[in-house]
Amino acid sequence: MALTMHRDQGMDSSKYVRYTPEQVEALERVYTECPKPSSLRRQQLIRECPILSNIEPKQIKVWFQNRRCREKQRKEASRLQTVNRKLTAMNKLLMEENDRLQKQVSHLVYENGYMRTQLHTPSTTTTDTSCESVVVSGQQQQQNPTPQHPQRDANSPAGLLAIAEETLAEFLSKATGTAVDWVQMVGMKPGPDSIGIVAVSRNCSGIAARACGLVSLEPTKVAEILKDRPSWFRDCRCLDVLSVIPTGNGGTIELIYMQTYAPTTLASARDFWTLRYTTTLEDGSLVICERSLTSSTGGPPGPPATCFVRADMLPSGYLIRPCDGGGSIINIVDHVDLDPWSVPEVLRPLYESSRILAQKMTMASLRHIRQIAQEASGEIQYTGGRQPAVLRTFSQRLCRGFNDAVNGFLDDGWSILGSDGVEDVTIAINSNPGKFVGSQYNNTLSMLPTFGGVLCAKASMLLQDVPPALLVRFLREHRSEWADYAIDAYSAASLKSSPYAIPYARPGAFPGTQVILPLAHTVEHEEFLEVVRLEGHAFSPEDIALSRDMYLLQLCSGLDENAAGGCAQLVFAPIDETCADDAPLLPSGFRVIPLDPKSDKPGASRTLDLASTLEVGPGGARPPGEADLTNYNVRSVLTIAFQFTYENHLRDNVAVMARQYVRSVVGSVQRVAMAIAPSRLNTHVGPNPKQLPGSPEALTLSHWICRSYRVHIGADLLEVDSRVGDAVLKQLWNHSDAILCCSVKTNISPVFTFANQAGLDMLETTLVALQDIMLDKVLDEAGRKILLSEFSKIMQQGFAYLPAGICVSSMGRPISYDQAIAWKVLADDNSSHCLAFMFLNWSFI
Repeated sequence: MALTMHRDQGMDSSKYVRYTPEQVEALERVYTECPKPSSLRRQQLIRECPILSNIEPKQIKVWFQNRRCREKQRKEASRLQTVNRKLTAMNKLLMEENDRLQKQVSHLVYENGYMRTQLHTPSTTTTDTSCESVVVSGQQQQQNPTPQHPQRDANSPAGLLAIAEETLAEFLSKATGTAVDWVQMVGMKPGPDSIGIVAVSRNCSGIAARACGLVSLEPTKVAEILKDRPSWFRDCRCLDVLSVIPTGNGGTIELIYMQTYAPTTLASARDFWTLRYTTTLEDGSLVICERSLTSSTGGPPGPPATCFVRADMLPSGYLIRPCDGGGSIINIVDHVDLDPWSVPEVLRPLYESSRILAQKMTMASLRHIRQIAQEASGEIQYTGGRQPAVLRTFSQRLCRGFNDAVNGFLDDGWSILGSDGVEDVTIAINSNPGKFVGSQYNNTLSMLPTFGGVLCAKASMLLQDVPPALLVRFLREHRSEWADYAIDAYSAASLKSSPYAIPYARPGAFPGTQVILPLAHTVEHEEFLEVVRLEGHAFSPEDIALSRDMYLLQLCSGLDENAAGGCAQLVFAPIDETCADDAPLLPSGFRVIPLDPKSDKPGASRTLDLASTLEVGPGGARPPGEADLTNYNVRSVLTIAFQFTYENHLRDNVAVMARQYVRSVVGSVQRVAMAIAPSRLNTHVGPNPKQLPGSPEALTLSHWICRSYRVHIGADLLEVDSRVGDAVLKQLWNHSDAILCCSVKTNISPVFTFANQAGLDMLETTLVALQDIMLDKVLDEAGRKILLSEFSKIMQQGFAYLPAGICVSSMGRPISYDQAIAWKVLADDNSSHCLAFMFLNWSFI
């Protein structure tokens, strides 16, 4: 029962009053409904409950304060207990890792000492059985394990069990021992809230990655999730369990056939034939280990499927140990040989990088388990009231649809359409209505006599010096830089219940305004699911019928620039405003995968299946010596795929449209890549300034801006007005205040055409994306009114001083400035060329 201090006329205020059980019960009922009742609610409570009539309202308030305090203390105690359990488990994990590293160090020290001895002693005979042979033998056993069981026939249960036990021993030696030389990935700091300890292999056959982490799920649940590889491994096309054989020790042996997607259009997909062994160790740990069945392990089951290359999975798996207080400690090892010699040389880093394997497979599995664990505990909040499983299904469908488009498998119904003579963009068609998701939608399509199928236009190319995360973030935030909204509207209309009610949208119906509505994100914010609304506007009364909004379901991943080996991806599909759970999805988008840095010649940036005219950069081949301008030598492979529906009689027309559209997207992406490359952000102020779109050369424009400022304001904008070289441009570019120019065309909202570095920083944009930003979108309502009232003065007098105000960057961040100066920029013939604005002392709020 609760105690509280009760004050009345006949009782000392220092005494405490004991509440009766009935009073506590009444107060608890109110607390459950309203933990913080108002004064009126407390008075009403006293009136409605006679048993509280002898309690003053002030004491009721004190009781609720104490009750909230106790609730907060209980929650904090529970949180601290959870953190303590995590720290205890992580400490155990770190101690085990430290022991393993100590063994590895001892082994290396012994090998180093022995090799030093050998260098200073005469060579021994070939029959020597000293420790050298033991060391060499041990190394050979690690790389090429010898059979431990005489029976290795994959066609018999005894032979399969022998292979399974050998696989188990080899996997455990990698997970907890020194069978592989592990090196911790840079930036992966272990901690109770981190993903865990992540390492990659060094100097071993194939590529391998290892992770250790904590999750708040029981081992059996963790095993169930991990075995469902298609649910978390986005590159897994299918996984078929062909046979299940129970073993005498209570475990199971499964024969599995798995297919994985190729990440680009430039390589073949992989398939695996493996044995998976699930068993329980003596200490209660659960183990799931797996390896390929090859000629050395019982014989292959058959040749790879059409369009696939057979890959080899070396002993890999999961060690799942129960954790004190609940949860599990997981050790994951992925070790594969993807046959890199079967792909073009420039793409081999994708198949030889343990870091990429760690990001795509090892860490993905651990993140997926942690995601489900936090969803189950209610730690993650979702918008729109959708269940987490539904949102994960959306993400999986987007990735799977995009992978299907990129790979274009024959057994899915895809076939290649003839080209127009330039082998830059591949066109594939699929006349199988089952390509669409949603049975009701499939029935609608099947009843359309004119329905033809799906057409995909795709291409891949190499990019130089562009961080994948930076490029994808730019494509996400500045869609109008590369998208054609008329074609987007056609794609959206083709997925309505009456797919061809609006065969084509009128150009200009969508001016490029997009609103991103978040749906969900993963634990570490490495993946975002969102709805993009493309706002439509009518420019005349007859356009009102077409001024409708468009919606895209979008998945964006890999935005962390510090993630080693991370793949960045932007995939989207048109939907209607309801975004139903079973909505048909036709994904399109971009995928950028980093290649290991190499100091190759500039020719390494040439495209692969794109024509030579589509090389990186708006001007085609790079000028001689340009590759020497940067030390940021990072290459990545970009894959683009766009899907459209078509009617039978319009197939060729849609193919021509799709090919031209993808070519235009490629050109736009290349211009964006050149603009955002860290080594080229300031090339516009170099010795040979480039032509700025929509304006004269930067040198000429800079002189016009400074001269017009002096004519109208009567003062010099720059300290030194030199006409020698590019001194004016450089000073203007580095000016501390934000200087921007915008067009003055009538009947069109002013659009920015130029900005110095401070102006770009203020608007949080680049020179390329600047021309998509309108002046009225930057100023707030008060600023727009002031500019409108002063506009005629600016055009007549030539300048105006605008008071302090607030504006907004392209990322939506508010910016304050002390004063703005607007003046008319005159060309050499004294004609009005543009308006210039200078924002003084600006800062983000």
